[in-house]
Amino acid sequence: MQPSLRTASRLFPPLLWLVGWFFVLAAPTPAIAQSRLAEFLAAVPPAQLFPGADHYDVPQGNPPVAMVRGGERLLGYAFVNADWVDSTGYSGKPIQILVGLSTEGKIAGARLMAHHEPIVLIGIPPAKIAQFIAGYVGRDVLALAHNGPEGQPPVDIISGATVTVTVIGESLIQSSIKVARAEGMAGAALAAVAAPRGALDPAHQAPADWIGLLGDGSLRRLQLTVGEVNDAFLRAGAKEAANSPESTNPTDFFIDLYVAPVSVPAIGRRLLGERYDAFAKTLAPGQQAILIAANGAYSFKGSGYVRGGIFDRIALIQGEQTIRFRDHDHTRLGDVHAPGAPDLRDVDIFRIPATSHFDVTEPWRLQLLVERAFGARGKSFLTFETSYRLPDAYLMPLPAAPIATPRTETAPVAAAMPVWRIMWRAKIGQVSILAAALALLTGIFFFQDALVKRPKLYDWVRVAYLLFTVFWIGWYAEAQLSVVNVLAFFDALRTGFRWDYFLMAPLIFVLWFATAASILFWNRGAFCGWLCPFGALQELLNRAAKLLHVPQLRVPFFIHSRLVAVKYVIFLILFGISLSALATAEQAAEVEPFKTAIILHFARGWPFVLYAGALLAANLTVERFFCRYLCPLGAALAIPARLRMFDWLRRYRECGNPCQRCGNECPVQAIHPEGHINPNECIQCLHCQMLYHHDQKCPVMIQRRLKREKYSSSSPPAIPPRIKVSAVTRETDLPR
Repeated sequence: MQPSLRTASRLFPPLLWLVGWFFVLAAPTPAIAQSRLAEFLAAVPPAQLFPGADHYDVPQGNPPVAMVRGGERLLGYAFVNADWVDSTGYSGKPIQILVGLSTEGKIAGARLMAHHEPIVLIGIPPAKIAQFIAGYVGRDVLALAHNGPEGQPPVDIISGATVTVTVIGESLIQSSIKVARAEGMAGAALAAVAAPRGALDPAHQAPADWIGLLGDGSLRRLQLTVGEVNDAFLRAGAKEAANSPESTNPTDFFIDLYVAPVSVPAIGRRLLGERYDAFAKTLAPGQQAILIAANGAYSFKGSGYVRGGIFDRIALIQGEQTIRFRDHDHTRLGDVHAPGAPDLRDVDIFRIPATSHFDVTEPWRLQLLVERAFGARGKSFLTFETSYRLPDAYLMPLPAAPIATPRTETAPVAAAMPVWRIMWRAKIGQVSILAAALALLTGIFFFQDALVKRPKLYDWVRVAYLLFTVFWIGWYAEAQLSVVNVLAFFDALRTGFRWDYFLMAPLIFVLWFATAASILFWNRGAFCGWLCPFGALQELLNRAAKLLHVPQLRVPFFIHSRLVAVKYVIFLILFGISLSALATAEQAAEVEPFKTAIILHFARGWPFVLYAGALLAANLTVERFFCRYLCPLGAALAIPARLRMFDWLRRYRECGNPCQRCGNECPVQAIHPEGHINPNECIQCLHCQMLYHHDQKCPVMIQRRLKREKYSSSSPPAIPPRIKVSAVTRETDLPR
C-alpha cells in the first residue's frame, strides 16, 4: 500500500470519532420528561382533530389538557395518551398519540404523532396505522372499555405489529377514560369501590385431580376448533384469513387452553406438586401468578416476542386494567402435576408484575389474540376470551376493620423494586452462563500462545465457541448487539442519560460492558470475531462451504482496502440521521440483517429474508462479506480501536517481506501485503497466531525445526534443501 493511502486509512476512523463527538456535544438538548402536547397542537389544526373546531385553549393541568373550541363553544379536550397512561411498545419508548375527546365522552379524532417502534418503521404503511386509529373515532370510550374486544375496531395489519396496535388501542381507551374523569364528564365518575369478596382461606383444599379442578372452577378452559375460528373470521369480514386455516379438518383443535391462578396455594400445590414451594419463594409479597397450558394447532405464546419483548397473544384483564407479560415474567414448565392431566404441549407460568394492582379474589379475564396470516404479508386478528372467578370455597369472610386511631408517626413504606432489578433476578441464570463464557474467552486470549500451538485443539475450541455464540447467545438468548444500541446510547447522552434504561436488558448490558472493556485489549475483535451471533453464523456457513468445495473468491487487496470504508460511511450516515430523527435512523439500521436472521429466526416478510439470505450467500464465497464491507456496528466499534493499550498479535520480521502466508489465509484480509495487521479490521480469530507457531506452515518455524532436527540427529544429517521464501509461499512448496 502507498504511504499516503496507509496514513489516510489510519487517520480516517479517529477523525470520524472526533466528528461524532462534536455533533453529540453541539446538538441541542431537549427537555426531559416533558409533555409534547403544545408541540403537537401546533402541528395539527383544530379542525383536523375536532370537526367544527377553530382554536385550542392554552394547555392546563398536570398532565396537561387543552380545551378545544368552536368560537366560544366548548367541543371537547385535546391531550396526549402517553401523558396519562403507559403506552410503551416494543421499542421501550412511548407511542404518542394526540387525542381529541368530545364532551359526550366520544373520541372525536386521533393522530399518531411520535413513536420508535422498529417493526412499524420498517414496513407498515402509515395509512394502515392511520386506518386502525380512525376505527376508534366516534366511539364512546366507556362503551369500548365495558364491551371489551367485541366492541373495538377489527385489527387487520401486516405481520409484526400486533403489540404495537394493541398498545395503541388500549392507551387510547384508558387515557380517554382518565381525562373524562378528570374533567368531570357525565357518566365517567369513578364507581363506588365494591367491598372485597373475602380473603384466601388457608385451610381449603383444592380437588385432588384434573377433572375435579375443572369441575369446581379452579381451572378454566377455552376450547376452539379450526372451524369455529374460520367462522369467526368470516363473520368479521376477513374472508382471506378464513380461507387460510391451520388445518383442513374443521373439527381439529385450534387451541385447547387451560388457565388457573397458581399463586393461590391450594391450586398451586395441586398443579405444581413439589415444585410449588420453590416457585412460591420467587414471588414478591402479594405478587400473583397464573398458569396457562394448551394443546392444539395454535400456540398462545407465538414466536414473535423478542428479548425484553411482549407475549403479544395473551393479556389479562381486570376491570379497566390490562396486563401484558414480558419475557422476564415467564417461566416454562414441562408438565403439570395434577393426576389425570392430559399431555400438554405448552405449560407456562406468568408472574403478574408487582406494580400491577391485581386482586386474585376478584373476577378477571384472559384474552387470547388469534392471528392468521394470508398471502405474502397479510395478517388478520381476532380476540377470544375466557373469564375466571375464584370459587367462593377458597375464600373466607374478612375480619371487621378496626376503628382508625390517630398515629403519631408513619411507618416507612417499602419502595417497589425497580423493574431492571426484577429483570436481572429473572435472568440471573442466563447472566451466569454468559459471564462464564466471557471468562472462558478472556482465558483464551490471555493464554492464546498455549492454545494456538495446538492447531487441532485451537480449531475445535473456536468452532465450539462459535456454535455456542450462534445457538445460545443468538437464537436462544437473543442477545445480538446492534448499531441501534450505539445510536440509542448517544441519544441518551444528549437527552438525559439513565442507567436503568440500559439495565433493562441484562444480557445486552453485560455484552456491551465486556465489548467496551475488550476494546482496550483486543480492539473490536473480541466481539466481532467471537461474540457476534451473525458473524459466527457467517464463519460456520463458510466453513461448511469450503468442506463442500464451494469456490472461494479472494478480493484483490487494492479493491478490498477501498471497500472496507463503506461500512464507516454507513455508520456515519446512520449517526448523522439519529441526531435529528432517531426513528428514521432505526429504520435505516435495517441494513443490519441481525433482527431477521438472529432475533426473529427468519420468521419475517420475504424482502428481509431475501436480503439476509443474499448476504449469507455472498459469505459462502467471500468469508464474512457483511462484516468486511457493510456492518455499521463493526465500524462503530472499530473507530475507538486506536485506544487499545496492548498489541497481542506476534509477528516475524519476515512477515510481509517476503512471506505472505498469513495475509493470504486471513479470513477477513486484515493483514496488509507489507505484513501490517490493521486493528480496525482484525477480528482476533488467532489464525495468524496459529500459523506463527506452526513448524509445518510458517517458513521461519520450518527453518528452526529443520535446524533442531539437524543437530539432534546422532548421525550426520543430510543437508536439507534450501528453502526459497517467495512472495507467496504455499504449503505444497515446503519440505515435509
